[in-house]
Amino acid sequence: MLKLINISKDYLVGETTTHALVDINLEFKQNEFVSIFGPSGCGKTTMLNIIGGLDQYQKGDLVIDGVSTKKYNDNDWDSYRNSTIGFVFQNYNLISHLSVLDNVEIALTLSGVSRAERLERARKVLIDVGLEDQIQKRPNQLSGGQMQRVAIARAMVNNPRIILADEPTGALDSHTSIPIMEILKKISQDRLVIMVTHNVELAEVYSDRIIKLLDGEVLEDSKAFKEELGKVQTSKPVKKISMSYLTALKSSFKNLVSKKTRTIITAIAGSIGIIGIALVLALSFGMTSYVNSMQSDTLAGFPLTISRTVNITNDMLSRPAEHLNDVTGNNGTSTDFPDTGILYSYDSDANSQAHTNLITQDYLDYISGLDTTLYNSISYTRNVALNVVARTSTGGYIKVDNGGSTSPFSMYFSSSYFNEIPNSQTFIETQYDLLGDQSRYPTAYNEVVLIVDKQNRVDISLLNAFGINVTDEFAIDDFIGMEFYVIDNNDYYSQAGSLFIPRTDYQTMADSSNAIPITIVGVMRVKEEASSEVLNTGIGYTTLLTDTVLANAQASDIVVAQELSPLTNVLTGQPFNDLVTYSNVIEVLGGDTLPTGLQIYPVSFDSKDQIKAYLDAYNTDLADVDQIIYSDLAETISGTISSLISTITLILSAFAAISLIVSSIMIGIITYVSVVERTKEIGILRSIGARKKDISRVFNAETTIIGLTAGLIGILVSLILIIPINIIITKAIGISNFASLPIYYALILIAISIVLTFIAGLIPSRIAANKDPVVALRTE
Repeated sequence: MLKLINISKDYLVGETTTHALVDINLEFKQNEFVSIFGPSGCGKTTMLNIIGGLDQYQKGDLVIDGVSTKKYNDNDWDSYRNSTIGFVFQNYNLISHLSVLDNVEIALTLSGVSRAERLERARKVLIDVGLEDQIQKRPNQLSGGQMQRVAIARAMVNNPRIILADEPTGALDSHTSIPIMEILKKISQDRLVIMVTHNVELAEVYSDRIIKLLDGEVLEDSKAFKEELGKVQTSKPVKKISMSYLTALKSSFKNLVSKKTRTIITAIAGSIGIIGIALVLALSFGMTSYVNSMQSDTLAGFPLTISRTVNITNDMLSRPAEHLNDVTGNNGTSTDFPDTGILYSYDSDANSQAHTNLITQDYLDYISGLDTTLYNSISYTRNVALNVVARTSTGGYIKVDNGGSTSPFSMYFSSSYFNEIPNSQTFIETQYDLLGDQSRYPTAYNEVVLIVDKQNRVDISLLNAFGINVTDEFAIDDFIGMEFYVIDNNDYYSQAGSLFIPRTDYQTMADSSNAIPITIVGVMRVKEEASSEVLNTGIGYTTLLTDTVLANAQASDIVVAQELSPLTNVLTGQPFNDLVTYSNVIEVLGGDTLPTGLQIYPVSFDSKDQIKAYLDAYNTDLADVDQIIYSDLAETISGTISSLISTITLILSAFAAISLIVSSIMIGIITYVSVVERTKEIGILRSIGARKKDISRVFNAETTIIGLTAGLIGILVSLILIIPINIIITKAIGISNFASLPIYYALILIAISIVLTFIAGLIPSRIAANKDPVVALRTE
């Protein structure tokens, strides 16, 4: 059955070579009790380890049932030990944190035996060795004889063909040794038992055969056995072994429970980083939710704006960005930090260009097809100037200027004090309150409202423009009924040859039958709960006034004259240029009724996305120059805020992650300490056939459990800390339940904790896997 053919083994200690075994030739039957003895250092244990596959021979061959082991690799030896060999050690080598039943059962877990069968077989062998009433105890609760019986039961549970006993009675007294020898004698009736011993008396009583060794050589064999050696095969064990991850988790969990104080302290230390990141994410999530709520409440009313001229970046156009480099002369081949000694020119404005939106009647018709349920109002901007004359508080008449602008071209733009109200009374009234008992919403073309700020203030320049004494105090109703006049072009301009010059007789203009008397019928202020301030402070008028002014301007002398003189400005007599164009002037004079811009007020953030999709659809297949580009101030603001929150979250998380990494390194160190503490367990597992991969799995399972525990503690502590944090925030800024940790954040953090501790334990687990099983078994 078992043949040792010229087996030799040397050990190199420093520069000295020790011959542990020298050309050993022995054969063993499949059932006999063989005792090997000799003086210390004669090679007894080395021979046992070689037969058991724990140590490898350097010369010769070990043949099992005619199969050579010369070509066995590590996995083959692991399988051989698990299926063929059962070890019984002098010091029992039981795993202290496992029960008696678990110690016996563990060899079967490597063999892929089902749990029910494992329990049945483990109980049976424990009953056979007389320990049926001790199966749930720990090894430290047993006597020496009982622990050796557990070791024998573990060796027998996998039904091995060879039992190797290394000084099985060495730690027992003579009275306790006899039952152990009787058990081994009984086992030898149907399998090979090889025992190393110093007790010659017991060997002679119980052994069938005694082999004496001296200096690594066989000195005597009492009953040498030899059979004709046939052809030696080189096949390998078919049985594959593997420790399941569940078994590794179970073993590691019981080990951690046995050291629960250290485990808890380690998990708490590992949870510190998780707590830091969890709190940062909870605050970030709260801030994001708050900002989103603020956006819905505050920014939802911000319009999508389409202006005549808009600054765009390359990525706002449908054409790939690199195509735009063609017009800048940049060929895209420049590199950072060139060493050519050559300077290059470039256009700093190449990535940002002024784009002109050509708002045509077709586009306006397209806008009119927009689903009316998506927006509150569409407001159109026109550049027509309102020629406004007001009566001062002293009884005189003045021209209301354009908001104090000192630009020489201010005449071409309408007054900043006057703003057209979006054409939706319902929408405006949801955002603004009418102040005073007499205030009402303007309904006629010649009715306007005064729009004040949140503090009921009116800009001093507006009062000056209307000739009102700014030192006086005003009640709201003082402005109700105040009048001023919008002057017709024919009354405002006088013709001198081909030029048109503004008149200065403002009272005459106001008294003209063509003048439109405008009355302030209300004072409006934004509501406290309004989503946004959609109106500028000043005078707000309806589209009815705009339409009236444009209708009157169409037939005015100055408009007709300007249309007949498309190359020369009738106001200055100078040719048009890039700064002052024909379209500018004709729009200001009211000759062009097409809007120069529009604002679309969505009903909500969700509807805004649908509106934008509708606007984008118009640009499909259009050249860049023909596309209509809109701007979304709300998106810009929210994007900036979101980016800021993300940046702050990232920075704070990075700081918290440092502690997480440090704690992971600490867990790696503690795992290494565990490897050192469990060195003998490593040797035991290897002796019953565990692979290197299985040893790694045991310690990887340990770090997984610690990581899971650290993650759970971190999340639990974070959830507890969020309570006082929310109380403090509520008292500070009045927002309840500000910080919160979504379940998916918690799960991700737990997973991160597991992964980091797993990674931290990879090196210690690899160290454990590479330990020499023979050396590991000798560790105390």
